[in-house]
Amino acid sequence: MLNPNLDEIQLTKEEYGRYSRHIILPEVGLEGQKRLKASSVLCIGTGGLGSPLLLYLAAAGVGRIGIVDFDIVDSSNLHRQVIHGTSWVGKPKIESAKSRILEINPNCQIDLYETRLTSENALEIIKPYDIVVDGTDNFPTRYLVNDACVLLDKPNVYGSILRFEGQATVFNYEGGPNYRDLFPEPPPPGMVPSCAEGGVLGILPGIIGLIQATETVKIILGKGNTLSGRLLLYNCLDMTFRELKLRPNPERPVIDKLIDYEQFCGIPQAREQERQSKMEISEMTVQELKQLLDSGKDAFVLLDVRNPNEYDIARIPGSTLVPLPEIEKGPGVEKVKELLNGHQLIAHCKMGGRSAKALAILKDVGIEGVNLKGGITAWSREIDSSIPEY
Repeated sequence: MLNPNLDEIQLTKEEYGRYSRHIILPEVGLEGQKRLKASSVLCIGTGGLGSPLLLYLAAAGVGRIGIVDFDIVDSSNLHRQVIHGTSWVGKPKIESAKSRILEINPNCQIDLYETRLTSENALEIIKPYDIVVDGTDNFPTRYLVNDACVLLDKPNVYGSILRFEGQATVFNYEGGPNYRDLFPEPPPPGMVPSCAEGGVLGILPGIIGLIQATETVKIILGKGNTLSGRLLLYNCLDMTFRELKLRPNPERPVIDKLIDYEQFCGIPQAREQERQSKMEISEMTVQELKQLLDSGKDAFVLLDVRNPNEYDIARIPGSTLVPLPEIEKGPGVEKVKELLNGHQLIAHCKMGGRSAKALAILKDVGIEGVNLKGGITAWSREIDSSIPEY
């Protein structure tokens, strides 16, 4: 309802006081605050991006907020997902978010969808809302949100983050471009690391999420120039903002239905390839490695293929670091050959994925090895709890 009947919207005396700093702005005024109260926004995800934008949309007076998330709060979330608290660890994120929002503004109607957004439910969930804000962190869901917004003619306020860089724009608004104009095809699976793999500065999603919240409020008010047609790029290390022009591609395929987005992004194929690769590589449990270490035998090399900063956080005693990127580029292969000197190779990483990839590369050059199942995470959980998880 981007053009509501404002005569039907009334503010209470409490709301006049609550929103007084808004109402005295000529660009907002009483009419704008009524627009905010009459509006409805759906947020996909309550993670790093969803946390700040939900807090500020609620504080701004958005009348109805929908939240889609099926995850639970983990302690590793708390350095960036500021809507959640320590007491909510292990509990549903949407319940945590609702509790915090209502503390900020009890006037908000909060709709909860504790489910994964899929091609089967996306149109039904999105349809009642004026604006969709994409706070997701994976390509299948981003394409799904985009296509559903195109089909339903909803503005899609987009943001993404990784390490020290973020980006934001507004898709599918007033004839502007959509996500497929920026990314016609998804990248190969695994090419773009997730925040869990690549890390993220905790403050970064706060900045990008607040930009998304700002764009959402501007759309509701009908004020200012939105980011539609402009991709805002932010680098927090350099404290720089850049813009790229975005235009609709006249040759882009027509979006006329929702598809299988996991298939579109190559996820099943990648999983099958990974499964086949793992089947070809021998595995060892952390208990078996513990027995080997306790036996005193030294006819093996324990290879750690994580990044140096991960090695600084935690390491298995006796391991040697050769990061996966060095193995992929070549020099690391020679290092491994020098280390082995006829000994058995056992490789590990955080969870087992990167070490399996390293062993597949080494196998192609004639070096056989064994992968540690579950990596250093399994070692910490099952063998030595003094080693920190991260």
